[in-house]
Amino acid sequence: MGRPAPGRFVTLEGSEGSGKTTAARHLAEWLRSRGHTVVLTHEPGGTPLGEEIRRIVLHMRGMSDDLDPRADALLYAAGRAQHVARVIRPALDRGDWVVCARFVDSSLAYQGAGYGNDMTELRRLQEFATGGRWPDLTLLLDLPVELGLERTRRRTEWNRFEDTEAVVFFQHVRAAYLQLAADEPARFALIDAAGAVGDTDEAIRAAVRERLGA
Repeated sequence: MGRPAPGRFVTLEGSEGSGKTTAARHLAEWLRSRGHTVVLTHEPGGTPLGEEIRRIVLHMRGMSDDLDPRADALLYAAGRAQHVARVIRPALDRGDWVVCARFVDSSLAYQGAGYGNDMTELRRLQEFATGGRWPDLTLLLDLPVELGLERTRRRTEWNRFEDTEAVVFFQHVRAAYLQLAADEPARFALIDAAGAVGDTDEAIRAAVRERLGA
C-alpha cells in the first residue's frame, strides 16, 4: 500500500468572543460525518507543554505587567513548535484532517499588532516554530470588537485575558487580522461571526467545500 494522501490543515482565527472554539468543534463534527478522520485541537495549548505555557502566561498577565513582549512571543512559539511536532504534523502525515482553534495568525495579530513586536521578526519565528507548515485554509471569524467583548463577559471564568487589556488593544488585533486576510486571500476565508451560531457554521462549511472540496 502507498502512503496515505496528505491531510488538510484548517485553522480558525478571530478576536475575543468570535466563537472559534464552538465553530471548530462543529466543523470537526461535520467533517467526521462526511467520512474524514479529524484531529480537533487548539492553541495556546494542544500539548502538556503548551497548556503549561498558557498557564504561565495568563498568570503573569493577571498578576503583573512584567511580561516582556518578546518573551511572550517566544513562549507561545515554543508551545507551537511542540504542538506541530507532536500533534499536527503526525496527524497530517497519517492523512487526517486537523482543525485547530488559533495558530500562527494569532501570534501575528496579538504579539505583533497588539504588543508591538516586529511583524517580520514574528513571521520568521513562526516559520521556525512550525517547520514551515502553515494552514491550508484559515477561517477568520470576524465581528465588531464591542460585541465580542460583550459575549466573553457573559462567561464566568475568573481572570480572563480580555479583562487585562483595553478595548483599543482588541481593535488593533481585529485590524491586523483583517489586513492578514487581505494580504493572503488564497489562504483566508472571511466569515461573519456577528450572527447566530448556525449561520456561522453554514458559512464555514461553504468555505471548506469551496476551498478544500470537503
